[in-house]
Amino acid sequence: MNPKKYSLTIQGHATSLTLEPIFWAALNEAAAAAGKSLAALVAEIDEARTTNLSSAVRVWLFERAHGSGASQGGMDE
Repeated sequence: MNPKKYSLTIQGHATSLTLEPIFWAALNEAAAAAGKSLAALVAEIDEARTTNLSSAVRVWLFERAHGSGASQGGMDE
């Protein structure tokens, strides 16, 4: 499964994420489940990150799937 580059605009600036399609799908599902736009969710992850954005998204999704970290209190869902 090769990563793909996905473009979006967060907080008024264009950015891109390089993610495997399975992570992109999970990110879209998480945004829908939280009742947020994809850009709004990525903006929240962006604000809290300490590494590059693509890695931060993967870690956030992992923690969300395992009931720890970001989804348990670091960021509102």
